[in-house]
Amino acid sequence: MENESQKLLLTNALVVTLGEENRVFAGEVLLDGDKIAKLAPGELLSQENPQTPRINLKGMVLMPGFLNAHQHLYSTFARGMGLKDAPPANFVEILERLWWRLDKALSFEDIYYSALTPLLEGLKRGVTTIIDHHASQGAIAGSLETVSRACLEVGVRHALCFEVSDRFGATAAREGIEENRRFLSACREVKNDMQKGAFGLHASFTLGPETLKRSLETAREFNSPLHCHVAEDFSDVKDCLDKYGLRVLERFRQAGALELPFIAAHCIHLDEREMEIALEHPVYPVHNPQSNMSNAVGTARIPEFLHRGLNVGLGTDGFTNDVFKELSVMPLPHRMLAGSPQVFPFERIYRVVFLNNFKLARLFFESPLGVIKEGAYADLIALEYHPPTPISADNFMGHLLFGLGQSRVDTVLVDGRLRLQGGVALGVDEEKIAYQSRVLAGKLWERY
Repeated sequence: MENESQKLLLTNALVVTLGEENRVFAGEVLLDGDKIAKLAPGELLSQENPQTPRINLKGMVLMPGFLNAHQHLYSTFARGMGLKDAPPANFVEILERLWWRLDKALSFEDIYYSALTPLLEGLKRGVTTIIDHHASQGAIAGSLETVSRACLEVGVRHALCFEVSDRFGATAAREGIEENRRFLSACREVKNDMQKGAFGLHASFTLGPETLKRSLETAREFNSPLHCHVAEDFSDVKDCLDKYGLRVLERFRQAGALELPFIAAHCIHLDEREMEIALEHPVYPVHNPQSNMSNAVGTARIPEFLHRGLNVGLGTDGFTNDVFKELSVMPLPHRMLAGSPQVFPFERIYRVVFLNNFKLARLFFESPLGVIKEGAYADLIALEYHPPTPISADNFMGHLLFGLGQSRVDTVLVDGRLRLQGGVALGVDEEKIAYQSRVLAGKLWERY
């Protein structure tokens, strides 16, 4: 006999399944543990499961949660922080005067609290999975376990890595490699599909040949995906050409990095040959439009990437925790540059956010994410949106961009467990977290 206590029925919902064949219907979804067991229009599942606990969603839109494909949780304490030097004039100075000084100053307690806030903010905007790229060059050993602890407490599915770099010397680089090894090994032992690891690399221009070689040796031991910034600014390309006579993806291919799945954040300054290289290997470019515009590093040729067939995903790069906002901004710079609203149509937004991001997720997680279907993970969000015009699979993106995306997220389930209800995060003290974060951030600003 089935264990009814593991089941949960979501009733009276406007179900948006997403996936390759999106369906929109008024109906119900039955969960069994961490998976979706059944879905059906109308009240059929209520009739079949009269004793099953249920949540009445009162007509809210029920859809899969979002994935943030490139995030920096550690960046939280930079909010409102004044710089001690002159304002940076270019991207390298932004790194040197802000981010590298910040991550060097982080303590383990800082790491934990700086993760909690963006996780909670993301949860309230429907983000149920993140692929994070962590840096804390002054607190390395155990840092990924600390970030993971915060993720598990909030209830967000995650894949973490540590950003290996030579920028603070060989010792820190070795410690970064070992931190990736430690966390990958722990994930292998725990076998928890809420918690996965990748191998993190900062960028070509801060990775010497020996560090890159040792990093790839370790990543191959675990058959781990790599996660790296690629050609975010032209300075990365110039450094690679000057030192190695190669462009960035050419260097990574020559080193053997592209033999593993390769999450390539930004990819703004790729040339034609590098696009071909990306197509020939398991390279997953991740677009971060708001961060790129803010840093004035350029605009990636995402329409061309998609036309060629690259699996482009979407991340926020620490700029925001709101994937709804990021996806609404995504087409705008491309349309402006081309002078045409047809350059980035709705179907391309859908492909990046609701198909490609979840292809990327399958590098880490055993069962499907990003779709409501039998056997997929029960990572679901319900939004207070009662459409003022007819809604269907055909016009879903119009509703998402011009109404649904601005609506309040009322309920979130991750792994079949309630994480947010009535807009309130469950099992965490948000007021205490905010207070302690302010205390810690103030101390960090003093020593920054």
